[in-house]
Amino acid sequence: MWRPFLPLIRITQRRHKSTHNACWLSEQKLRLGRLFFHGATSEETYEAGQLLSDLAQNWRRYVAGAEGYLISDISSQGHVNNVTYTRWAESARINWAWNLAKRLDPANHQKWSELWTPRGTGLILRSIKVDYKFPMEYPDRVSVYHKLRTAGEDHFLLDVIILSEKHQRVAARCMEDIVVYNYKPSGPEQMPGKAPIPPFMGKVFADTVREQTEASSSAREAMGKIDERIDALEKQVLARKEM
Repeated sequence: MWRPFLPLIRITQRRHKSTHNACWLSEQKLRLGRLFFHGATSEETYEAGQLLSDLAQNWRRYVAGAEGYLISDISSQGHVNNVTYTRWAESARINWAWNLAKRLDPANHQKWSELWTPRGTGLILRSIKVDYKFPMEYPDRVSVYHKLRTAGEDHFLLDVIILSEKHQRVAARCMEDIVVYNYKPSGPEQMPGKAPIPPFMGKVFADTVREQTEASSSAREAMGKIDERIDALEKQVLARKEM
């Protein structure tokens, strides 16, 4: 059976550097939790509860969205089992591309569909690099998101983030190198091989980068407002305690 995005070359481990504060979510929960033990009033308790509810509901936005992952286009969700992290990424990669096609380029639905077949221009996974953050154990669920990092003439790089639903944190990060491959050249003198990124994909990629930047800015702005609200609560509660 034909399998799209066939992984061909290598799987390696690497350290992934991120400018995002990986502990931001847990730090805000800790700050809010402390206020309940320092004589917060009913109004202050209500405000803290509202903030905790926001963090619980939107944690994916703050963990992944702040880095530019489009969390509205969830790539994959599933239970933890013996399936490897790379298989999660492989399955989610197809869903990521389908989401792009459906939302940003429905007119070229057929062309996107043919990328998963050897009938013409297809996509091949040249390499995947994995940085494991912590071991996940059953029972747990994962959410997997992809983000376009860069696009060259005949290949593109994808960042992948695998989230633990139980721990609400990053369980692993991956970086995938995808090659565009022409399985059936039009000319008899041509041989199958790497091919340029098709124009319809290039346009969607440009729109995707713009959306990723906007998503990151929006999430970071929301996180900044949460910081300010928690700062104000801490000043009220702790200042009254010291009087």
